[in-house]
Amino acid sequence: MKDNSYFNVKLEFDCDKVDQIIHDAIINNGKGYVCSVDGNVLSVANTNPEFNTIVNNSLVNICDGNSIAMLATLIHKRKFKTYIGADLFLKYIKMAKYRSFFLGNTSEVLQGLKSNLSKYDSNIGNMRFETLPFKSVEDFNYSEIAKMINEDNPDIIWVSLGAPKQENFMSKLQPYLNRGVMFGFGAIFNFNSGVNNERAPKVFLKLKLEWVYRLFKEPKKQFQKFKMYTKVLPSLIYNEINIK
Repeated sequence: MKDNSYFNVKLEFDCDKVDQIIHDAIINNGKGYVCSVDGNVLSVANTNPEFNTIVNNSLVNICDGNSIAMLATLIHKRKFKTYIGADLFLKYIKMAKYRSFFLGNTSEVLQGLKSNLSKYDSNIGNMRFETLPFKSVEDFNYSEIAKMINEDNPDIIWVSLGAPKQENFMSKLQPYLNRGVMFGFGAIFNFNSGVNNERAPKVFLKLKLEWVYRLFKEPKKQFQKFKMYTKVLPSLIYNEINIK
């Protein structure tokens, strides 16, 4: 596909290439953000032109939805694989290679996250974990937030605000940063904090049915996302088939 665009969104399915893009940005003191594209993000990106621009202006995007990879495989007749955000997160933490900055969520979650991640990398204890005030994305003081981050000079900034807020937040924060790669990974802080919202059991992950588990755990929230996704999916499939 031209410009790695699938279903109107820029996606990189090659995990090694994703890692290389991120690594190159870090060692060259670059900056940018990475979006984790699941059904929810794909739906919003195809119903909100402004959000679509934000997602497509990223450094690189990963496919965090098995159904997206499966449909791309069927339509384009070659194998596409997911790069799940929760897996990427732990992979990079376990590397113990980059300095991270953890931004968003609650104090309780951040405390649990810091404790648990320190088991993988002892340097985590010396990294910054900062909450954000409960505000709309337009009302944050981005220059002050960036000042706090720039003083710490991290390689990676993990942002947990939930989609699509975190993607909007990252796009607005980027101009104020000196360097660093931002990742919008929502509930992944919760998954690794030991506080709440644990990730699906391994059997669900193996069968690529994590969405079923999350639908069961958060029926109201997840059903709305699922409903929106299924609503836009037929037209996305039709258009993808006709422009491939």
